Amino acid sequence: MIKLVIDCFGGDNSPKANIEGSIIALNKFDDLELILSGDSEIINKELLKYTYDKNRVTILHAPLVLTGNDKPTDAVRLKKDSSMIQGIRYLRENDDVDGIVSSGPTGCLVTAAMVRLGRVEGVIRPAFCPIFKTVEGEIVAICDSGANIDVKADMLQQYGIMGSIYLQTVYGINNPRVALLNVGVEEEKGDDVHKEAYQLLKNTKGINFVGNMEGRDLLSGKYDLVVCDGFSGNVLLKTTEGTALELLKKVKKEIMSKAKYKFGALFLKSMFKDMKELMNYQNYGGSVLLGSEKTIVKGHGSLDGEGFSNCVEQAYKIANLKIVDKFKKEIAEAINKGE
Repeated sequence: MIKLVIDCFGGDNSPKANIEGSIIALNKFDDLELILSGDSEIINKELLKYTYDKNRVTILHAPLVLTGNDKPTDAVRLKKDSSMIQGIRYLRENDDVDGIVSSGPTGCLVTAAMVRLGRVEGVIRPAFCPIFKTVEGEIVAICDSGANIDVKADMLQQYGIMGSIYLQTVYGINNPRVALLNVGVEEEKGDDVHKEAYQLLKNTKGINFVGNMEGRDLLSGKYDLVVCDGFSGNVLLKTTEGTALELLKKVKKEIMSKAKYKFGALFLKSMFKDMKELMNYQNYGGSVLLGSEKTIVKGHGSLDGEGFSNCVEQAYKIANLKIVDKFKKEIAEAINKGE
């Protein structure tokens, strides 16, 4: 049985989207058990809308809710009865629980994971690693996308190690192509941190480092993993999401502006639908926190029920494949070898 904690009150559309998505995943996998963390009265009321196996759902009462205004350290110390912190505590205290899914504040989730769960041996700082689809329909990952704003060169090196192992183990990408996000593709580009990181990645055994990457090439299909600091990675992620959505809106607006465009669009309806699905970030699950002692999946704050269910399914698959144990072992070995 795979057991996951669900933070029911993280995200813009909580608790509805979180609970709806959780039940979708629960009904999909017979060996999945969920611990729903949050205000029990509200959760029980929301659960009345669904049909599911009640023997595989437990409610962990946590009346408080974390918001983006909560300082991470204060949240861990002062809001111990919040849905996220209670969920992390339950995860830490129960060895048979495999992970947690949350769409709550990123800073609070990272801090709680660091303080309550700890890191894989040798990892300086865990990093978020979301997945995108390229224009060719392949996978490209960004590591880090928001966990660590300020980084050092050896942290970027570790992101390359952790991200490569993650893509190989979970997605079956052999010898993933690793790039360093920078202001130009030339080796000498960037500040001192990026110049040093370039040399570290270049000389790290087991990493297929292919050089620097400019942000415009994220979806080009030339790379499998992009290594960056959390600030740049988060900007890259949200800019890519926003641009894709706005382009779709622009195309739709132009089609509706003239009758001949509307007529032509009838023949391209299937293509437009495929493009919309390709660009929809809700289809690709959440960001896995690489380097944490247990599985942590951070969902986008604006996820709907289907989007949240993809995050739960992502955490389920990682746990079901026993990825964390293998992941911890391989990361520790790779890092402690001296790269």
